Amino acid sequence: MAQDTGHGGNGDRDRSPEEAALSERLGSLDQRLSELRDRHIKTEQPAGNGENGAARASAMALGFRLSSELIAGVIVGAGIGWGFDRLLSTSPFGFIVFTLLGFVAGVVNVVRSAGAGQSRRGGS
Repeated sequence: MAQDTGHGGNGDRDRSPEEAALSERLGSLDQRLSELRDRHIKTEQPAGNGENGAARASAMALGFRLSSELIAGVIVGAGIGWGFDRLLSTSPFGFIVFTLLGFVAGVVNVVRSAGAGQSRRGGS
């Protein structure tokens, strides 16, 4: 009676021990994984918290520095272009050209700074 589920004939009876074994293996795997997770969390939390926070702050500082270099390049280029347009009456062309040059200069500065950051960390 316990094996007869009403879904089929002999096929369900043949699979039932296999399904029970599979279910038991899945349960033991789940238990082992939860034990490993608990052990990992307990060992990582006290010592890794300060180091992880410092690394995260350093990465955020680097990200802000790189983004500000890019934005500054674009703003300075746009300002120079706007100044040339006002001086020479070449309305949108100087602004567009110098904004693009400022963008290129900003990207070059970001790549240079990011490359310098990689070589300080031990990269090539």
